[in-house]
Amino acid sequence: MGAALPQHRSDPQVAPGPEPAPSGQDAPAEVAFSVVVPAYNEAENLRDLVPEIYAAVSKLGAAFQVIVVDDASDDDTPAVMAELQSRYADLLAPRHALRGGQSRGIWTGLRAGQGAWVVTLDGDGQNDPADIPKLLEIARGDAGGRLGLVQGVREKRRDSLSKRLASRFANRLRGSILKDDCPDTGCGLKVVRRDVFEALPYFDSRHRFMPALVKGWGWEVRHVPVNHRPRRRGVSKYTNWRRGLVGLVDMAGVVWLLRRTKRPLVPPRA
Repeated sequence: MGAALPQHRSDPQVAPGPEPAPSGQDAPAEVAFSVVVPAYNEAENLRDLVPEIYAAVSKLGAAFQVIVVDDASDDDTPAVMAELQSRYADLLAPRHALRGGQSRGIWTGLRAGQGAWVVTLDGDGQNDPADIPKLLEIARGDAGGRLGLVQGVREKRRDSLSKRLASRFANRLRGSILKDDCPDTGCGLKVVRRDVFEALPYFDSRHRFMPALVKGWGWEVRHVPVNHRPRRRGVSKYTNWRRGLVGLVDMAGVVWLLRRTKRPLVPPRA
């Protein structure tokens, strides 16, 4: 189980969510990593996903946190999270009072957590928690102290043909412009150094440009093949057209940001 956790830092858009039950543990050990799951109307998927996450990371022998951020869902997510917190005493479940989007959800989870590394994965259950230990092993084994991001790359997409084609086009276009060398920046499964994550400028859809931003800030990025599962319940919250149009505007902003950024000299971690 993860270590006992403090409440998240105050935020005008974030409500505490259900209170975790007392865990009966002493002062928590230093948190090695935090697992952050942003979710909107994914109640039934979360019911299965959260136990999968605990099963995958509990065997690593390190103190960890699991933080599920409810992005103002209007389904049974609050009730499901209360049920899960009765089972996992240290599970955090901050809830947005207003919809903020996926990047905002990840940012809320980052601020709530304490781990030196931050694992992110989508709340729809398509990212496989069984891949988390593999990515963490690479991240935590970074001898040079220059690795900022371990990015999952979905080997076999379990999405509709139209979604796969749109993603393939977007990845090629983004790669040709941003030169991020990432074949699948849309994969939600990532492991990021916390201090690197906090240093990056926040904007909506930031999660889609993490490889380019981390690389642009002078850190190394590793790409690792991961499993991808079909969506078992619920529906996607995006359309290809909406995602594409917003992505073009955001990419223009990232191009400007990277051109205006002087790559810092990052000293290796002691």
